[in-house]
Amino acid sequence: MAIEPEADLLGRFVQGDREAFETLFRQFEAEVFRWIFWIVRDEGTAEDAVVDAFWRAYRGRARFDPSRSFGAWMRRIATNSARDHLRKARRAEAWAHDPDALPGPAAPDPGLRDAIAGAFRTLPPKLHVVAMLALVEGRPHAEIAEALGVPVGTVKSRVFRATRALRAELDRAGIRP
Repeated sequence: MAIEPEADLLGRFVQGDREAFETLFRQFEAEVFRWIFWIVRDEGTAEDAVVDAFWRAYRGRARFDPSRSFGAWMRRIATNSARDHLRKARRAEAWAHDPDALPGPAAPDPGLRDAIAGAFRTLPPKLHVVAMLALVEGRPHAEIAEALGVPVGTVKSRVFRATRALRAELDRAGIRP
């Protein structure tokens, strides 16, 4: 996330100062968007989730401790917003049809890409979020754990379960990873 804001700005935000909120929004908007996009893989959904995340942050400002990291707090809110949008929309098809969105030097053939996208769509949202961040984006387990508000062991377990489910789904599609 962006550089941590000054304590005075955070204190004013907690008190409901609109200018402080707007300053924080401008400072963190791009980072929050990027974080959410890594999870949902759809620009429109990410834009909606960013608005939702900042709205949640504003409504929950009284619960924020200005001595803590605003960036970490926003990552957690952004992750929850992204997860909720995944539950509602399940728009994994957007990145499935965009070969440039897949990692690696070259996009796989369309059949493989569709199979991978289909396998990801079968994951429950909790596993989908972790799989996208860990397996596709290569984010560290500790960062994912902090954003989700769960222990690192839980992240590792979910990555394992997601990997196992993805392999089983690809196996059903006749693809041996």
